[in-house]
Amino acid sequence: MTEVIQRTTLSTRALPRITADWATVFGRILITADLLAVITTITLAASVAGLSAPWMSGSFNSQMNTEGLIVCSASAVIWLFFLAATASRSPRVVGTGATEYRRVVQATFLVFGLVALIAYVLDVPGLRLFLAFGLGMGIPLLVTVRWIARKWLVGQRKRGRMSRSVLLVGSLDTIATVASDVQRNPAAGFKVVGACTPSGVVAGTVPGTGIPVSGSLASLTQALDATGADTVIITSANEFSPAQVRELSWKLEPGQQHLVLAPSLTDIGGPRLHTRPVNGLPLIHVETPRYEGGKLYAKRLFDIVASGALILVLSPVLLGIAMVIRLSTPGTILFRQPRVGLKGSEFSMLKFRSMYEDAEDRLADLAHVGREEGNAVMFKMRDDPRVTPIGKFLRRYSLDELPQLFNVFLGSMSLVGPRPPLEREVVQYSDHVHRRFLVKPGITGLWQVSGRSDLDWDETVRLDLFYVENWTMIGDIFILWKTARAVIRGEGAY
Repeated sequence: MTEVIQRTTLSTRALPRITADWATVFGRILITADLLAVITTITLAASVAGLSAPWMSGSFNSQMNTEGLIVCSASAVIWLFFLAATASRSPRVVGTGATEYRRVVQATFLVFGLVALIAYVLDVPGLRLFLAFGLGMGIPLLVTVRWIARKWLVGQRKRGRMSRSVLLVGSLDTIATVASDVQRNPAAGFKVVGACTPSGVVAGTVPGTGIPVSGSLASLTQALDATGADTVIITSANEFSPAQVRELSWKLEPGQQHLVLAPSLTDIGGPRLHTRPVNGLPLIHVETPRYEGGKLYAKRLFDIVASGALILVLSPVLLGIAMVIRLSTPGTILFRQPRVGLKGSEFSMLKFRSMYEDAEDRLADLAHVGREEGNAVMFKMRDDPRVTPIGKFLRRYSLDELPQLFNVFLGSMSLVGPRPPLEREVVQYSDHVHRRFLVKPGITGLWQVSGRSDLDWDETVRLDLFYVENWTMIGDIFILWKTARAVIRGEGAY
């Protein structure tokens, strides 16, 4: 045992020290952003509630201002402390996902919960107003500055900066799969710099990826040194025994180098994964997706309220588009098309007509025309001659899809869900693709906010099935927000 510890210690000391990295730099940026947001919120809340400091109010003898200064200063210090204590600036949560925002909200509620307790103990006039205004302003302001900082960080990561340098370890197939997933999402902050395989070959690249093979499993430490990687991702556990994985974790420099295990589970959302240690063995419990109960009722209630409100608010726009279509080209205003929905049932999907009346008859002729858009199942054409002039504008900003709000209100569709397919598309589905019919189709979805018509078929299926297996109400709201941005920019719409 002593020999193992000595060998591990020597191996660790042999590793190069890593100086201040992106996490330190970005951490300082977040501290500055949080400080500005907290001071702004506390100052404005104090002014509104009459808890201003003496030099702000002009009264240097006010007992109320002295107590207010103490409350405000303490609130700011405690707030900054909780933002740090909840690990809201942890490198593992910044840049992607909702965990960072959730921790910011949690820290803010903890602070103002303490202020609320103080309000019941101390008789400080205006303290309750300070609490209400500060909480109402603090969360949006903090989330906003964090969002701005994240946008900057993601921009840096897309340029190859501010990311962890990753060494992938495993078989060639699993390395290629993990590399594809990592490179598809640069916002996650992983930049692949090399790979180690069990073949022992220390040359060339991983087929289909361009990733250089930097060493074998036996020379992993030397590969880390050569590539400058600070993170090891084990893409396949088959090449390692539990003892080898444990020894590898000992060789990594604490706090500077990191070990990540990529399980064979793919396309499973975080809320369904739970780690349960049993006698030192970390077991991953995967909850099976459920398509019944309170979640579905909440989703349906949200669909009814949101679609009904949108129909009322957008009614002038709907009437205006209908008039333009009627006056521009001959034909109906609405286009009704049979689509396949929940549990394979057929329904009539509504859209504003954006094509000429004979569009379906001309489809067979266009099916053989060479095109780069769409995929093997869904027909898409960037300059489709069947689209009317006004239809091009409607499609550009997805205005032709507004009548689907009535489908949502009546229950055949949902605001968020998989794309509703045509019957001719369904007959080409593989068996596993039919799982998309376990939930209602949506006006928008992961497909809509991830590239739309620019995606290939396999990626479209993967996104739809991921949604079906892992949907949540918070996720739906996030997709709706991203949809609004995609529609404004006209991304992938034609």
